[in-house]
Amino acid sequence: MKGVTRSGAKRGFTLIEMLVVLMIMGLFVGLVSTITRPDDRAVLRLEAERLSQLLEFAATEARLTGKPIAWTADESGYRFWRGGDDGSWIEIRDSELLRARTLPQGVAVSGFRVENMRPQGSMRLEFTPQGSSLAFTIAMSIGAERYAVTGSPVGDLRVVPGEGTNNGAAARG
Repeated sequence: MKGVTRSGAKRGFTLIEMLVVLMIMGLFVGLVSTITRPDDRAVLRLEAERLSQLLEFAATEARLTGKPIAWTADESGYRFWRGGDDGSWIEIRDSELLRARTLPQGVAVSGFRVENMRPQGSMRLEFTPQGSSLAFTIAMSIGAERYAVTGSPVGDLRVVPGEGTNNGAAARG
C-alpha cells in the first residue's frame, strides 16, 4: 500500500535538522549585515559631500545676512562661527544646518590649504558678505581612503577623490 503511514508514529525535527536550519539562518544574518554596512569609501564620500554642501550654505548665508561666517575644524569635528559687529566670533548654535558636527569614527580632516597663504597650524576658513574668496582644499581621510573638498575663487565647490595636504592655514575669503 502506497502512501499509507503508521498512524501511531509521530514525525518531528531531528537535532541535526534544527542545527542545519540555525546555521543557515546565522550565515544569512551575517551576510545581510556585511552587505548593509557601508564601506569606508562610502562613509568618507558622504561626509565630504555633507561638508561641501554646508560650506556652500555658509557662504550663501554670509552674503544674505551681511555677517561673516567662519568654519573651523579639529581632530574630532568642525563648527561654524558668526562674526559679530564688534569683531568677535560666536559659535552658531541656533541653526540646525550650521551646528557643530562630530565626524564618524575614523574620519578625519587631514589637511587644509588656501591659495597664497602660509601654513598657520589652525584650520579656519572665512566667508565674507562680499562673496569674494580664495581657492581652498580641505582634505578628509579614513584609513587609506582620501577625498578633498575644493573651492574656487568664484564660489564653486567640488568633492574629488584623492590626496590632500597636511598643512593648515588661516584664510579670509
